[in-house]
Amino acid sequence: MINDDLDKEFRAAVESINKHEEPFPADTLLKLYAFYKKATNDYSRPKSSKAIINAFKTNALFQVEDITQDEAKRRYIALAKDYLIYRK
Repeated sequence: MINDDLDKEFRAAVESINKHEEPFPADTLLKLYAFYKKATNDYSRPKSSKAIINAFKTNALFQVEDITQDEAKRRYIALAKDYLIYRK
């Protein structure tokens, strides 16, 4: 997949996740969060008012630190598709 196609598919996956109205399982949300942050190169601090949530988000980011931006996009796309199609 060339970079433009990957970026286009990534943006579409982000849009579909943002439009989804039902609650996500916490583990899925954390994975989506980490892949999104890595894919967009956004390493700003988590902004929850609850320290425990910030800790979980920070841990999720540590778990993806060794993958590339493109790999993070691919994993975000795959997770979004799997969840939205199969709810798993």
